Amino acid sequence: MMTDKNVTGDDSDWDMVIKPQAGWIGLDLGELWRYRDLVGLFVKRDFVALYKQTVLGPLWYIIQPLFTTLVFTVIFGKVAKIPTDSIPPFLFYLAGNVMWGYFSTTLTATSNTFNQNAAIFGKVYFPRLTVPLAVIIVNFLQFGIQFCLFLGFYFYFMVNGAPVFVTSWIWTLPLLLIQMAMLSFGFGILISSLTTKYKDLRFAMAFIIQLWMYATPIVYPLSQIPDWLRSYYVLNPMVSLVEGFRLAFLGRSALCFSDVISSVTVTILVVFIGVALFNRIEKTFMDTV
Repeated sequence: MMTDKNVTGDDSDWDMVIKPQAGWIGLDLGELWRYRDLVGLFVKRDFVALYKQTVLGPLWYIIQPLFTTLVFTVIFGKVAKIPTDSIPPFLFYLAGNVMWGYFSTTLTATSNTFNQNAAIFGKVYFPRLTVPLAVIIVNFLQFGIQFCLFLGFYFYFMVNGAPVFVTSWIWTLPLLLIQMAMLSFGFGILISSLTTKYKDLRFAMAFIIQLWMYATPIVYPLSQIPDWLRSYYVLNPMVSLVEGFRLAFLGRSALCFSDVISSVTVTILVVFIGVALFNRIEKTFMDTV
């Protein structure tokens, strides 16, 4: 039975007191760490739900980038004859698809955070950011499988004398992956927050991601971008991530250090705005659904 003290609002006897977050940011990393077991449950839920009642299951992680790369090799490499900086076209396109695959999948999933989890958000309290964090982890499993696929073809081409080689940029791979996760996380929760008010964004997401892919050097190298456009083009953070991955494993890229700085700066800004807006929207989200 509650004491009068608790009824009147004194919370000194409670183990945990849930209060609305103050300010725009209100990011409590300690709270996220305390709910790490919940993140693990969401990871299991998302992974099982994604391939439940499918025949091939996780093999789709291999089939999708493999067939996409084959199509790109034929259409853009053989028919359109777009140069690939002397890199074997198949490896060139596969490298881009592996990086883009993680980003686009994570962005799509996190952009639906509020809408897909409205039922559970309205029933129980937990840090809402645990949901997009679980998406990031689940999709790293996808990236790991596709990365192994890339390494398999990479060593095959290398053994057969292809002009590819590992550079010192290989040491930046963990940083590239962290930035890619942060970027997809930031844009995802930003769009998820906006879709609570502007429902049209949910329908436009596939179109936006498709356009974004062609604004990223997936089917063409950075070297093909004219000088007058380059300073604006590299503001797309995925440019340095894709080109950095190619430079690390394939040995060629027009990427420079200033491009990386621009990419990291934009990524940090996107994450900051995304978290701020996400925390702002979650206070009133259940009133708008």
